[in-house]
Amino acid sequence: MPVLPPSPGALLTLALIAGTTQAAELPPVGRCAATSRVDMAADSTAQAFDVCVSPDETTTFVFDSSLAAGAVEFQPEGRLADWAQGKEGLSLHVIPKGDFLPGERVRVTVRFADGAAPASATFWLVGHAASGTRRVEVFREPRPAGALKREAAEARAEARQCQEDKARLLAERKEPSGLMGAAWLERGGALQSKRIWVDLKQHPANALRTEDARSYSHPGGIAARLELKNPGAEPWTVAGAVLKDSTGVEVELSAWQESAIASGALGHVVVGTERELGQLGCPCTLKLWEAQGPRTVTLGNVTFPATKHAPVSE
Repeated sequence: MPVLPPSPGALLTLALIAGTTQAAELPPVGRCAATSRVDMAADSTAQAFDVCVSPDETTTFVFDSSLAAGAVEFQPEGRLADWAQGKEGLSLHVIPKGDFLPGERVRVTVRFADGAAPASATFWLVGHAASGTRRVEVFREPRPAGALKREAAEARAEARQCQEDKARLLAERKEPSGLMGAAWLERGGALQSKRIWVDLKQHPANALRTEDARSYSHPGGIAARLELKNPGAEPWTVAGAVLKDSTGVEVELSAWQESAIASGALGHVVVGTERELGQLGCPCTLKLWEAQGPRTVTLGNVTFPATKHAPVSE
C-alpha cells in the first residue's frame, strides 16, 4: 500500500504542537511595563529586582544617586550588545544582543559612589520578545554608614541585656517564690497545710505514682506539694498543671520542680496559684503534664485546708 504524504493540515498541527511544547519549556517571564520604579531601602542590598529587556533595544536605568566609576558588573558576561554609564553616573544604558532569548537572565550589579547604605543594587535583566522595559527609575534611601554602625551596636547591646536578664530570671527560679516557696519550705504564720495523700483518687493511666501529697492555703492563694515516683524508662519533667473544681471551672497553675524525675526515682513537684480558696468549689481534680510526650498525672478529690491565722498544722 503506498504511503500518502501528510496533509498540509497535519503538518500545521504538528508544527503548532511542537511550537507549544517549545514555548512551554521557556522560563516564565514576569509582568513587564514600559516604565518601572524601584524603591530601595537601606536593607535592600540582598534583594534582586527583575527588569524585562528585549533584543537590540535600549533599557535605561535612572538613579537618584551617582554610581561609582566603572562599578558595574554583568553575569554572565558577553550577552549585551552594548552598555554605558551616563553623565555623572546617574544613568546606565544596556542593549541586549539580538539573540537574547525570552526568559534568559543576566545579573547586573551596580555600586554607588557616596559610601552610604545600600552600597549597591542588583537587577536581573529578563529577556522578553517584545515588551522590554524602556526606563527604570531607581530611588534610594541612603543611610550614613556611621548611623548603621550605631544601630548595629545598639542592637548588640540590647541582645546582651536580654541575655543577662534571662540569666538573672533563671537564677531566681532555682527556688520557687511566693506561696509556692512557702509550700516548699513549710513556713509558719498564716499558712495552713494538710496531708491529702490518703484521700486522693489516682487515675489508673497516670504515668507517675503519687507517694505523698500535701496541700496549702493562704489568704493570697493555694498550693500543693506532690511526691511522685517515676516507673517509666525516661525522665519526667512537669510542663504545666491545671486545677478543675466541682463546678467545672478550670484554673491554670504555676508548676515547679527542682529537677527532672529520673527513671525509678522519687521527686517533688509544687503547683499553685494566687487565687483565694473561696473562689473554688473543691474537692477538685488536679492534672499535670510533662514537657515532652503524652505522660500525664491526674488526681481526684484534691482539697485544701480552710484559711485562718494560725500556725502550720501537723
